[in-house]
Amino acid sequence: MELIRPDWAISPKVHALISTRLKGVSQTPYDSFNLGSHVGDIQEHVAKNRSLIRSRIPSDPIWLQQIHSTIVSTPAHRMKLDGVPIIADAAITDNPNEVLAILTADCLPVLFAANDGSIIGAAHAGWRGLCAGILENTVSEMLLARPQLKSSDLLAYMGPAIGPNAYEVGEDVYQNFAASSVSIKKGDFEEIPDKKGKYLANLYSLAKNRLNALGLSRIEGGQMCTFQESKRFYSYRRDGVTGRFASLIWFTQ
Repeated sequence: MELIRPDWAISPKVHALISTRLKGVSQTPYDSFNLGSHVGDIQEHVAKNRSLIRSRIPSDPIWLQQIHSTIVSTPAHRMKLDGVPIIADAAITDNPNEVLAILTADCLPVLFAANDGSIIGAAHAGWRGLCAGILENTVSEMLLARPQLKSSDLLAYMGPAIGPNAYEVGEDVYQNFAASSVSIKKGDFEEIPDKKGKYLANLYSLAKNRLNALGLSRIEGGQMCTFQESKRFYSYRRDGVTGRFASLIWFTQ
């Protein structure tokens, strides 16, 4: 398997990995390191791929059932579930060696960590969740769990997502963001000249604007494109039936 280590100036206690689609056992069209159990892949192949990733991390990842919501799973919330699937689009933890995981194939994965390494978070930000407040809710839950911290004490890393030259959206997406609480800025949307009511949307810029509005200034990542980098990443927009890669984060004592 090929893994990416995010390049961000974070506490040495915090660790993160992002998988790619390379060097797993899944067959076409999920070739080859698919970690999503909900996309139609053979479950034995998914389990083998997950066991490979498990060998590189301290515990089984907390897999979420992602539904494009603004729900954030907390340690207290998870204790009450007792094996029931976790329906959420973000998770936080202040427990060492608890691995948070976000599955994507175009949507934006955002990893969070306090500068002292005492709490972490991970969010799945497709356009619906991003517009509705999934990043805001994740930061809010982290600060609620650690009242001594301020939003400026948090760092964020934006993992691989569909890039601004490939993400065509309609008027409905533009209008939803235009009506939201965070103002659209130059570069968030570019009109496509020969397609009326169509835009190129920049998920990275939209997310950064929202993080800045929350008081986060240390934001890294945002250079990769899942759509264009077909050899490394899955892309639902490009392929339709495809796998999912994972963005993982944990911290040690």
